[in-house]
Amino acid sequence: MRLCEFKNKQVINLCDCRVLGCVSDIIFNECTGKITDIIVPGPARLCGIFGRDTEFIIPWENICQVGPDIILVKLKEDEGKPKKVIL
Repeated sequence: MRLCEFKNKQVINLCDCRVLGCVSDIIFNECTGKITDIIVPGPARLCGIFGRDTEFIIPWENICQVGPDIILVKLKEDEGKPKKVIL
């Protein structure tokens, strides 16, 4: 599966049925070529004018199913919080 195919899919958390957003990037192991994490941008600041300063980094192990339109993940409450991005 290519990155462009992932970017069109919405990510939904099965634990609280919350839509996290669409995949913006992936992290993969250079040696094996396997995907280790997917990155989903966090909530926008002030109507999206000031961009985003957080993102969800979701480990591949937490992905339950990849469908044609959505990706289902299981994130517990403490894992489902966006992480601060340092720019």
